[in-house]
Amino acid sequence: MSPHHLFIGTYTRSGSKGIYALQLDPRTGQLSAPTVAAEAVGPTYLALSPNHEFLYAVSGTEAMAAAFALNATRSHLSPLQAPSLADRQAPSHLAVDHTGRVLLVANYHEGYVASLPILASGIPGAPAKTIRYRGSSVNPERQTSPHPHSITVSPDNAHVIVCDLGLDKIFSYRLDVETATLTPTEPAFIVSSPGSGPRHFAFSPNGRYAFMITEMGATITAYRYDSARGSLEVADVKSTLPSDFRGENKSAAIRVHPNGRFIYGSNRGPDNIAVFAFDELDAKLKPVEIVPTGGQGPRDFALSPDGGWLVAAHQDSNSLTTFQVDSKTGRLTRTPAAAQISMPVCVLFAD
Repeated sequence: MSPHHLFIGTYTRSGSKGIYALQLDPRTGQLSAPTVAAEAVGPTYLALSPNHEFLYAVSGTEAMAAAFALNATRSHLSPLQAPSLADRQAPSHLAVDHTGRVLLVANYHEGYVASLPILASGIPGAPAKTIRYRGSSVNPERQTSPHPHSITVSPDNAHVIVCDLGLDKIFSYRLDVETATLTPTEPAFIVSSPGSGPRHFAFSPNGRYAFMITEMGATITAYRYDSARGSLEVADVKSTLPSDFRGENKSAAIRVHPNGRFIYGSNRGPDNIAVFAFDELDAKLKPVEIVPTGGQGPRDFALSPDGGWLVAAHQDSNSLTTFQVDSKTGRLTRTPAAAQISMPVCVLFAD
């Protein structure tokens, strides 16, 4: 069995040198020793082109994103010269459309999203569209201004979804690949519960449903998704925390199993992953289990493309842990495998 290849994005303020590469053994879950794939400043979120030739990273430089070419073994990244766009602070999230021709970024600190054409060389061009948000919500510490936290492309490549933590809104846009532009749908957004803080978003593989995790509300919302209009309708909402939990929590990442039957969301505070089964017949989320991740601050995690493995990244304990995934029940079984990386905050399978 061929190993799974992963790239890890990090904060580089405490010893990390940038983006790291490692492998996961699909028989045991064992992780190889991480190696530096590319030196970079603050590559906290990563996205891969559909042909797996290019990788894009949030960058702590003046570019909206850093671009890299992958080598044949997916262990080394060669930097490509991206244009300087004079951002004061780096974006928080990015995505590549399914044709590999458009790069999409969300800037949490400066309150905007942008779409950039990707040239044949793999280098992003200047933004074709920039959308700046205005407004606030109810939390006086976290929501005095817009904070778009993530940007996600629909499975059919027709629409783009933006979660704004500061506004408690989830925006929807039509994507024009030819012009690399975004146009608001009608309606332009759906509102989340006041103070909940929409963070990350994921579609079901068949594109009929979608799921959103709130950072401050500690909830996962299931939506029915109208692919023709790009609109969302709430189907169910569940807490990611046990009913007896007391304390501080910030929910973080959300993932959908490749078979579409299970939804996973991470919590920073109790440091665990909540697992839900999702039944398309009634569009309801059913709690399966809540599993400790074996580290502190599970900011991100990812499922292997075959759905057999989950790797969690712990920003506060500088560690990665692995779990075997039961594709019939969705349950997670922790393995002894672990790896050490300074402040890992993004997990990307490159298979």
